[in-house]
Amino acid sequence: MQTPSRPAPEPDAGTGELRLFHTASHACGYWPDREARDLVLDPRDPRLATVYPQALRWGFRRSGDIVYRPHCDACRACTAVRIPVEVFVPNRSQRRTLARNADIDARVVPAERNEERLALYRKYLVSRHPAGGMDDHGALEFDQFLIGSWNEGRLLELRLHGQLVAVAVTDLIEDALSAVYTFYDPDCVSRGLGTLAILRQIAWAQRDRRRFLYLGYWIDGHRKMAYKRNFQPLEGFDGRQWRPLTDAAP
Repeated sequence: MQTPSRPAPEPDAGTGELRLFHTASHACGYWPDREARDLVLDPRDPRLATVYPQALRWGFRRSGDIVYRPHCDACRACTAVRIPVEVFVPNRSQRRTLARNADIDARVVPAERNEERLALYRKYLVSRHPAGGMDDHGALEFDQFLIGSWNEGRLLELRLHGQLVAVAVTDLIEDALSAVYTFYDPDCVSRGLGTLAILRQIAWAQRDRRRFLYLGYWIDGHRKMAYKRNFQPLEGFDGRQWRPLTDAAP
């Protein structure tokens, strides 16, 4: 996940209309030959926790205390997606993932850093993002990037025989869950822990009678984002409304 650059203007202490800033151009985290820009809700406005649920419905995303949506000058590749969990049925591959990981226990815990979670996070970044600007993250970056200060978050932990193998950072809103970031043990890559984390988040949302699981952005043609299309039915935000994003429709 790319963390957007912070906007420069000073906020108005939360009075009047909520302000929306347009960041300067910065390197795209997905396409190395492109530049990106973001729309960012005023990060110092005290009403962020209140407006966050609606911002998710408008295709925004949280990274730390920043609520943003890609808004690039010459590219509209990023599509916000969500799963309507009430009608989700796992496909054959996802059922195999569940069966393969029947020995993994899941539990929901408060969104807090500890040494075990930080060690797994650092191991994941070193393996998945070497020399990518995130592989030197420590405790401060863990708190700033994953936890945040105003959101209602939880951690979905996955454990194999007691050992922590994956953590899915998850935000709670009144009718949905939002999958913020997932990291896992790269030594267990054959287990499909990323897919398993989403399946367990879907089950969590179903138990809580929430309507949606927000998955962030899907990018057509980007191999790292292709897995999101495997969760059907899937809805995409077109800038005005949410529409079905089926296997047959780009």
